[in-house]
Amino acid sequence: MKLSKLFVTLALASLASISMAGEIKPYDQAAFDQLAIAGKPVVLSIYATWCTTCKAQKPIEDELMHAPAYRDLTMMTIDFDAAKPLLAKYHVAMQSTLIAFKAGKEVGRSVGDTTHAGIAALFKKTLN
Repeated sequence: MKLSKLFVTLALASLASISMAGEIKPYDQAAFDQLAIAGKPVVLSIYATWCTTCKAQKPIEDELMHAPAYRDLTMMTIDFDAAKPLLAKYHVAMQSTLIAFKAGKEVGRSVGDTTHAGIAALFKKTLN
């Protein structure tokens, strides 16, 4: 009996943490447009699998996206090597670029920033 209560408690805690997390998903134009129309914040993360800077950014992005403060933020990922038309559309010259949007309008951008404070500041721009 005690084991089942523990299981239920852990399951509920897990569900609560999921609902407090921002969503991370691959870029989709229709979804981006819907979020923009709804006035929602979005951060585009342009990465490359071989990029050491991107690898340093990822744990910071993941940590922030799981923080309750960013539960309404959506992060969309774009593969630098596979999405050249999107790079042109968003004027991206290199991987490790983060672009913050609020209601579809760019409010900030960073390239190569691997500091927690810098990435958090960019994320916050989408919320204010």
